[in-house]
Formats: sequence, C-alpha cells, structure tokens
Amino acid sequence: MNRLIQVKSLKDIPPAYIGSPIELLVEYHNLGREFETYSNARLLVGMCMDNRKHLNIPDNFAFIIRAGGANLRYSEFKVSYSISVGGVRHIALIGHNNCGMVNLISRKNQFVEGMIKATGWNKEQAEDHFMHFAPLFEIGNEIEFTLSEAKRLRQRYPGIVIAPMLYLVEDNMLYFISED
Repeated sequence: MNRLIQVKSLKDIPPAYIGSPIELLVEYHNLGREFETYSNARLLVGMCMDNRKHLNIPDNFAFIIRAGGANLRYSEFKVSYSISVGGVRHIALIGHNNCGMVNLISRKNQFVEGMIKATGWNKEQAEDHFMHFAPLFEIGNEIEFTLSEAKRLRQRYPGIVIAPMLYLVEDNMLYFISED
C-alpha cells in the first residue's frame, strides 16, 4: 500500500493529471467539488463490479465499465466505443483493496456450492464453469494488476491518458498508484 498517493487537496494530484478529467474525478469524489452539468462524458472509468464502491460524480460525467477486478481485457470494444464514438481521451482505471478477484481458487467451494444451490447445476457443471473462467478473471494483487492493466491499455490505446488508481473500501477515497 506504500505505492498509494493520497489526495486530500489539489496539491496532492500528480502533475500529469492537472487540468484533465482525471483531476475533476478526484476533486468531485475526494474533495467535494460542487457538481457541474455535463451533456457528454469527459472520461471513461473502468472499475470493479464490487458493490462496496460508489463514485461521487455528476450525472453524464463519465462512461463507466464495471468488471471484476477492473479487468477490461474482455471489455475492449466498450473501451474503443467510448473513445471513438464517445470522444473520451482519459481513462481512470480503478481497482480496490479486498477484491474478490484476488485468490479466486480459495473461493472455489463457495462458488460451486452457490451455483448448485442457486441454479440447480450439478457439481461437475459448477466445477467445470469455475475452472474454465477463474483463470481468466484472477488478478493476483490489486495494485500490481491495476498497474499492469494500465500499461496494457496504454499500449493498446496510444494517445489516451490512463490513470491507475485504487479505491480503499475503508475510507471510500480514491488514491493514485505511483508508477515509480
């Protein structure tokens, strides 16, 4: 967690994001900036599907893609759409601590039993489903994954500003992740 850059004032925002929609995102969410009115999205937010996270931002300010672990590998068309049709040039990639996509194998039994109970699947179906998809969605470590996903997205979308960030569920604040 020592890679996190806490934002308690404007001076804490890294220079690369000053004057950008990334700065506005942190001002709205962390610093309580008064909401402005937007008719078009200014950025894309890629974040986890976890229900413990809620961004404090104005309506129409951002496209938001929610995917387990903030893993956008299987949402690239949506990312491309937000860039090409939506006109965004900034992406806030927001992981969070205590993510359920970390160490998925430890949840295998819970997953299998839950699928059997909720859907009527048999054990083999549920186990096959888990073993097929868990490796695709396992992220390892929240901070390291967010950094690697930001790097991958920068290679895929040159010219788009991508900010790797972390949402701490304990304080509901956004932090930048240092890339040094």
